[in-house]
Amino acid sequence: MLEIRNVTKIYQIGDIETKALDNVSLKFRAGEFVSVLGPSGCGKTTLLNIIGGLDRYTKGDLIINGKSTKKFIDSDWDAYRNNSVGFVFQNYNLINHISILENVEMGMTLSGIPFKVRREKAIEVLTKVGLEDQMYKRSSQLSGGQKQRVAIARALANDPDVILADEPTGALDTTTSGEVMDLIREISKEKLVVMVTHNEEIAKKYSTRIVQLKDGVVVVSNEPDELVDETQDYKQLKTSMKFSTALKLSFNNLKTKLGRTLITAIAGSIGIIGVALVLAISNGFSNEIGKLETETLSTLPITVTEIPFTFQSGPPTGVNDNVSNETSLFDPVYDSDEVDHYNVFTDEYLTYLNNIDQALVSSIQYNYGVQMLMIYDDNGTLQITLSNNISFSELSNNDAYLNGQFNLVAGNLPEDEYGVVIIVDVLNKIDSKILEFLGLDPLQDINFNDVIGKEIVVANSDDITYGVNGGMITQNVNQTSYDNGIVLSITGVLKAKNDGLETTTQGIFFHDDLEIVYIENNINSTTCTQYEAIDRTTMSPDELNLLNIQEHTSGCTELPLLISIYPESFTQKDAVLSYLDAYNADKAEVDQVLYTDLAATISGIMGSIITNISAVLVAFAAISLVVSSIMIGIITYVSVLERTKEIGILRSLGARKRDISRVFNAESIIIGFIAGMIGIITTFVLSIPINIILANVLEGFGDIAILRVDHALYLITISVLLTFIAGLIPSRIAAKKDPVEALRHNE
Repeated sequence: MLEIRNVTKIYQIGDIETKALDNVSLKFRAGEFVSVLGPSGCGKTTLLNIIGGLDRYTKGDLIINGKSTKKFIDSDWDAYRNNSVGFVFQNYNLINHISILENVEMGMTLSGIPFKVRREKAIEVLTKVGLEDQMYKRSSQLSGGQKQRVAIARALANDPDVILADEPTGALDTTTSGEVMDLIREISKEKLVVMVTHNEEIAKKYSTRIVQLKDGVVVVSNEPDELVDETQDYKQLKTSMKFSTALKLSFNNLKTKLGRTLITAIAGSIGIIGVALVLAISNGFSNEIGKLETETLSTLPITVTEIPFTFQSGPPTGVNDNVSNETSLFDPVYDSDEVDHYNVFTDEYLTYLNNIDQALVSSIQYNYGVQMLMIYDDNGTLQITLSNNISFSELSNNDAYLNGQFNLVAGNLPEDEYGVVIIVDVLNKIDSKILEFLGLDPLQDINFNDVIGKEIVVANSDDITYGVNGGMITQNVNQTSYDNGIVLSITGVLKAKNDGLETTTQGIFFHDDLEIVYIENNINSTTCTQYEAIDRTTMSPDELNLLNIQEHTSGCTELPLLISIYPESFTQKDAVLSYLDAYNADKAEVDQVLYTDLAATISGIMGSIITNISAVLVAFAAISLVVSSIMIGIITYVSVLERTKEIGILRSLGARKRDISRVFNAESIIIGFIAGMIGIITTFVLSIPINIILANVLEGFGDIAILRVDHALYLITISVLLTFIAGLIPSRIAAKKDPVEALRHNE
């Protein structure tokens, strides 16, 4: 069944060649107990290793059941060791961190035998060698004779054709040696047993055949007469270690070095903790921005203007480091060139906007950009806003916005276009000129209620005369201007809220319908007629833009300058935006009407700042993560050195190179997972005092350090991935170790 044919084995160390076997030819058959004798260094163990597929011959051939091994690749040799050969070593070579039952099962595990079948088989062979009551112990708990019995049981477990024993009694006392040899002789009745020994007495007592070697040459062989049938079809199952097996081996090994494993994992978790804390705090601030957007910014309208508002930063418009103008010519730039897009309000767009589902919006406000001259009769003396440098603003028509930004501290809100309110900031501050305009003395204590009911008149365009005083254009009014004007009444006083966006807002605000009344009164005025007569065909873009603004300020156009759309709620805003986007879907870019979502812009800027800061901090924290991963790679390499003998044992049982890599990859993955878990748990624990400290430092903020579950899972995955990568080189080194040299490690 087995033949060594003209085998020569040469070891090369530098330029020195050592011939361990010299043209050796031997034949073996089933049921033989062959003892190989000879002095130390004669090639006995080399012969055994070549028969077992642990070592490779330099010349010749090994015939297995009639099949030449000259074309065997690594996987063929692995399968041969797993299926056809069982090793019994002098030093037992048991894996210390698993039970003896699992040691016996290992070869069958590599064969892919189901758990139940291999467990029954392992118990059977352990019972056969008399260890049925010891099977759950570790090898360190057994005597030498018991360890050797475990090695024999492991060799028998996969039912191999050949049992190879290398000095099986060399470390045993006489009594135990006899028991072990009796057991091996019993095995030889069914299988080929090849034993290497120095003990000629044992060889003669138990063997059926003796082979003697001297200086790598066979001097006695006593070969059988039968020839090996070279036409016999020989096939064997390929081996494969499941990743679960690799995990179990590595986990048990790490348990034996628990202290070092935990220290390594803690060191590896430092980077995870740093990144996790940055992400937790970033997430907390993002949540606060979300709350701000929902609770405070939600009242801000979506605005549509003729020139969209934009937030810009960076170099001035048009500056590009990669572009230069080498000419000596001026390049005129109009103000209009600085704007990417002009909105054009058409009747079609205004109709489309008015047809929006009213359930989506609480109000739509049109601002026409009218600048009105207001008059106050101070006991016969007419005060006008221009001379007092006072401007009026349009009051929002949205109750939610007003209630979210202001408190009504006196009187009432305007009920129609003839009502006016005064707004003071959070400290009740108001421009002294406004009080003087209303005939009040700013040096005296003025109560909010003192202004309620005061009347202001808006002068119509044709009732205003213009002059020049000291080079400045003046607006002049008389009693007729006052008598023909639009009469307004101050109905209330509003105060900005401390937690709002209008904390510094102050001034006089009129009802939004007042502009419509003013336009109706003045659109046919002399001023508007003059605007209509202007020839626009020769005007530059800047001149056209200026003329458009002047028409708005004079009340000469019924088209709005700015439209404010207030969504019914924060959740409805997306639907409103979708409706506005739908208008532009089939329009050319020049005909599109763009909008500004101020709430999203503000929150987006804050979110962008937090994201950028977080990215920088994560990058710094990630440095420690990479360093710790490299350290884990070094620890994995140390583990490779410590487990070198285990590598040899697994290879002798048929483990492939990739299986060995898998064992150490599994160890790296376990450490990475533990490091990730420690990092995440530590982050959750540290979040408690961090939130307490930040809550005291940042007034109004809740829990800031909040690590998201998906971020935690990502970080654990990253930890595992980094340690896996760090362990690739050590695991590759382990896979490349020579099995014979690995078995001799520490001997």
